[in-house]
Amino acid sequence: MTDLHSLGLFDVVVADPPWRSDFGKTCSRATERHYPTLTLDELAEIQVPALPYSLLVMWATAPCLRQALALMEAWGFTYRTSGVWRKDKAGTGKWLRSQHELFLLGRRGKFPAPKPGTLPLSVIDAPRGRHSQKPEALQDALESTYPGLRYLEMFARRQRPGWTCWGNDPEVSGVAA
Repeated sequence: MTDLHSLGLFDVVVADPPWRSDFGKTCSRATERHYPTLTLDELAEIQVPALPYSLLVMWATAPCLRQALALMEAWGFTYRTSGVWRKDKAGTGKWLRSQHELFLLGRRGKFPAPKPGTLPLSVIDAPRGRHSQKPEALQDALESTYPGLRYLEMFARRQRPGWTCWGNDPEVSGVAA
């Protein structure tokens, strides 16, 4: 995987942290079956290559909401708002069968709010893909709202034209697009 800091600094960062879940050692739903996970402390040690004025959009499952807010703060971003991805099918869960995933929006410095008339919607309706693959609609909305900036997707599961994608997925391999 390419060194994250060799990629430069970015205006907009999307992150899908590999949260360490607590499903139990024998649960077939364990995230570790798909990719290595990190503790909150390990994630907090990552230095996000973002400009002093930048935007972070972080994916978080509902059980990891507290950790996601703590991680956003540890990375130097101030929480501003959230949205949801409403999936076409319900997934797993411990208390509820989840059919949504949260995305949290935070800013560093005085990154500007969207211009009037360009506010993206807070709900993305899109089908589920393979494990942990997120809908392209989020990046589409960010590109439309903030055109021409430097975009980074951390812990990416795929490449995207115009974005630098970093992660350990073989399709990504830390290569900038």
